[in-house]
Amino acid sequence: MQPGNAASSASEAASASETRPVNAASSAVQKPAEPRASAASQVPQPSVASQPPPVWRNPWLLVVLLALGLAAWQWVETRQKLADTQQEMARRLADSDSAGTEVRALAMQSQEQVAGVLGRLGALEEKIAESQSQQATLEKLYQDLASNRDEWALSEVEQSVTLASQQLQLAGNVHAAVLALQVADARLVGIDRPQFISLRKVLASDLDRLRALPQIDIAAISLRLESVISAVDTLPVAVEGRPQPSEEGAPNTADAAVAGSSEAAPPAEAPSVISVEFWRGLVSAELWKRLGREFWGEVKSLVRIQRVDRDDPALLAPEQVFFLRENIKLRLLNARQALLAHDQSVFRNELQRAQASIGRYFDAAAVAQQEALDTLKELAATEIDIAMPTLNDSLSAIKTFKLGQERQ
Repeated sequence: MQPGNAASSASEAASASETRPVNAASSAVQKPAEPRASAASQVPQPSVASQPPPVWRNPWLLVVLLALGLAAWQWVETRQKLADTQQEMARRLADSDSAGTEVRALAMQSQEQVAGVLGRLGALEEKIAESQSQQATLEKLYQDLASNRDEWALSEVEQSVTLASQQLQLAGNVHAAVLALQVADARLVGIDRPQFISLRKVLASDLDRLRALPQIDIAAISLRLESVISAVDTLPVAVEGRPQPSEEGAPNTADAAVAGSSEAAPPAEAPSVISVEFWRGLVSAELWKRLGREFWGEVKSLVRIQRVDRDDPALLAPEQVFFLRENIKLRLLNARQALLAHDQSVFRNELQRAQASIGRYFDAAAVAQQEALDTLKELAATEIDIAMPTLNDSLSAIKTFKLGQERQ
């Protein structure tokens, strides 16, 4: 119920209470007419108009009651609104607390992110500073390189000439020395400075001297030695024994043919002693020829003829043959090491000893033995000790040029 409606209802009640006493008074005025008519029979009663109206008919009481009801309703409504307001405030406070928690969490997260960004920024700044320092160093190096380009080129040329000298004196490798000098000359050509012309002349003279030297194919000689080392295991050993079938102990061609025909013919049934075929074969010439060949073969097996104008082959046990082959291999390996060191005496001595061992202990009729001996003879006749020239002229010219630049 609204306050406006309550006020209108209170005014209507007040007007109704005002009209009700008037009607009661009029009815009180009209009612005494009846008692007058029967005055003799009834006891006289007091007048109605002299009695006070009942309390509940008092309009002010109704107004007060209405005012109290309105005040009570207003109080209840105000209390309910206040409770609703308190609940709304509590809900909003809870929402604000949760929002504040989220804000604090976001603030902490943002602070961590900011710290991470600051750390990365610091690392980036360090890298930038490092790159700047490296760039400054590179610029300085480039400036030094640009200002000392001739010195760098001269150092490279000196290093190439020194390498060529080492190849000549230590390894005797003429080809490598020629390549090193060619690299040094190409470096001077790339610079194209007139002050290097005299130095190029000295390098050209040293190159001409190296190219005039006889070339020693060390790789080919080493491969030939390796082939002989591999063939040592297959060489047949020369041992004392019976002559081979191809020598004087070999049977005649006719005997071989008869023997082959007799072996190839299938065995026939032997004739009986009393049969005519037996006695006919007994007196035949073929039988006697065969008996004569067999007898002569037995006689020849009792006698062996061989040459005595050469040394007998050495008798070796099987385990000694193994050590013999290994000894020959070691001598050939020593010869290869002497080849790399350009030691002519050791190279030739080892080859000659290996050649003597192969010729004495292995079969001279074998093709592999003859090939090995021929190879060793050719290698022993090869000159591997060549007087190597020095490159002192080129090294002295480079040092003189460097001293002249330092004085300038």
